Amino acid sequence: MTIMAVNNNGEFAGTFHTAVLTTTKEIKASPLVGIQHIKTQPTFGFTVNWNFTDSTAVFTGQCFVDTDGKETLKTMWLLQSHANSIKDDWNATTVGTDTFTRRAEVME
Repeated sequence: MTIMAVNNNGEFAGTFHTAVLTTTKEIKASPLVGIQHIKTQPTFGFTVNWNFTDSTAVFTGQCFVDTDGKETLKTMWLLQSHANSIKDDWNATTVGTDTFTRRAEVME
């Protein structure tokens, strides 16, 4: 996941490149948009519009910063997959959790 700068209203955008293994389609980086509180240890939420499948995911969580400045994003997510009809909707939503940490930036 790559998040660009957060503006003064807490809004941000970026891309999400999943490592999901449950698709046979080519996985592509997908756009995300979100918002967070502007404070220490902020809560946040963002939506990913997967551009390689007919699914959308929403994440909500909190950014924790330890005493050494290491950031950890703890999230819970909902993934809504496309269903062909309302009778097929019973298994279209998946729930999970993820933890993200900042990777060192690569300078070229």
